[in-house]
Amino acid sequence: MVLLRKLPGMPGWPAALGLRLPQKFLFLLFLSGLLTLCFGALFLLPDSSRFKRLFLPRRATASTSSSSSASSSSAASSSSTRDTDLPRSPPAAAEPRHASPAAPRRLREKLRAAARPAPRARQQVQGGGDGRAEPATGAAPARDTRAPFRFDYERFRRSLRHPVRGRRPGEDPETRARRMKIKEMMKFAWDNYKLYALGKNELRPLTKNGHIGNMFGGLRGATVVDALDTLYIMELEEEFQEAKKWVEKSFDLNVNGEASLFEVNIRYVGGLLATYYLTGEERHELELGLGICWKQHLGRIRYLALRIPAPLGALWQPCVCRKDHVSIGGLGDSFYEYLIKSWLMSDKKDSEAKKMYDDALEAIEKHLVKKSAGGLTYIAEWRGGVLDHKMGHLACFSGGMIALGAEHAGEERKQHYMDLAAEITTTCHESYARSDTKLGPEAFRFDAGTEAMATRLSERYYILRPEVVESYMYMWRLTHDPKYRQWGWEVVKALEKHCRVEAGFSGIRDVYTTTPAHDNMQQSFFLAETLKYLYLLFCEDDVLSLDDWVFNTEAHPLPVNHTNFKASVQQ
Repeated sequence: MVLLRKLPGMPGWPAALGLRLPQKFLFLLFLSGLLTLCFGALFLLPDSSRFKRLFLPRRATASTSSSSSASSSSAASSSSTRDTDLPRSPPAAAEPRHASPAAPRRLREKLRAAARPAPRARQQVQGGGDGRAEPATGAAPARDTRAPFRFDYERFRRSLRHPVRGRRPGEDPETRARRMKIKEMMKFAWDNYKLYALGKNELRPLTKNGHIGNMFGGLRGATVVDALDTLYIMELEEEFQEAKKWVEKSFDLNVNGEASLFEVNIRYVGGLLATYYLTGEERHELELGLGICWKQHLGRIRYLALRIPAPLGALWQPCVCRKDHVSIGGLGDSFYEYLIKSWLMSDKKDSEAKKMYDDALEAIEKHLVKKSAGGLTYIAEWRGGVLDHKMGHLACFSGGMIALGAEHAGEERKQHYMDLAAEITTTCHESYARSDTKLGPEAFRFDAGTEAMATRLSERYYILRPEVVESYMYMWRLTHDPKYRQWGWEVVKALEKHCRVEAGFSGIRDVYTTTPAHDNMQQSFFLAETLKYLYLLFCEDDVLSLDDWVFNTEAHPLPVNHTNFKASVQQ
């Protein structure tokens, strides 16, 4: 409400304008509407950091450094925005998106205070109906005497059931030679990135320069962070130290921009967390900005999914932008993948995640799993009540996912799901085998007499994707059928023949020609996922053992929360 005050000795300003009563009323109504419109435009229109920067205070920045020889950290400003988090909880389909870092400091402080748990000694359950504990009314502020959070890294490492890099006793020479070839490919990809694009997000190997893009806001060095754990696992010590040094000296977290929260989460947060768990070295401390979330908070994703009507039973729609589209491929894949992985990461304690996965898999098999005339099993997509008999390359991770879940299914269903996983993986292999390059297209179809091949020009490209070799790795580890290693080696040869160029590896535009044009992009996930999964395919099972580690959807390993380790995290 706008309050207009009349000053002593002066006529009211509407009267000074010679306005009659009805005119005064209309004039005031117009003025109130104008003020409401102005302030509404400032605070209610879609976020624009450039616009708000004119009115709201800039964030303060500060940095701290530690003199400890064991570790160092670069602390971001307490008021800086982060699109990422460093949770010690199971991976999730997406992290919340935070608003502009220009949010007023008072608001951020209030939000932090509201989010900070009260000391346990001061809490009592009030009758609010939601079961949450609130501070006792009238209780004097008490000092929180709980011990600070401490992560006992040495005890964590002792809790692992297998050495991170394995023991490799008595492996056969052919397997070792193939693994060493993949290690050489990783070194070649890294060396060229370091030479031509260090600090940029990806390497352009044809033009020998770097690419930044707009996916990660202002963050840089996606390939560095994505490659860290792969370099470590492959024992490329010099290259790992180069990457670590760049993170220590040049990785700038004090940035501002629009970013894909999902991609930032799986690449940057996943890469940094995995490297910490593998090495125990602390290099960065992240403090997240607080602000408005345009997606539901992480802790409410399952709550909402269970209560929103799903079009096909338990097949939820994690991406609200596609209300009539259900897919196990892009924009839906990681949601289902993380259900089974959350359960495994919790040391099989997260029963809600396991039930949601079981229900989802049952619905997938009922509504989407089909068999072609030629006997190939595939997972179709659902669009507005009609099945689209297409399977994307991204959906080929599902062979590994189903096999991973089958290991923990009841005896009556275990073999059934292992068979399903093998059939889907075989279909994805066929999409590679039926191309001229022996690399798979972005999507392949099962209609009009076509099976496991792309029928549209827009689906013929291959951008160094990992999902097929991901399933090969899981199927090998869980069955030890030698065909999966052979299929993986075929991919290695195809990558060398068609994707390796003078200064790195590049995607190709058409897998159905033996002289494909290159897209001039060495994706960061090629180093994080494709080469890592190929390398693990030719490792012994105790290298990043599935007993100890769960891979996020960017192939960054995060540890299983073993029961015998819980006591090492103190609070």
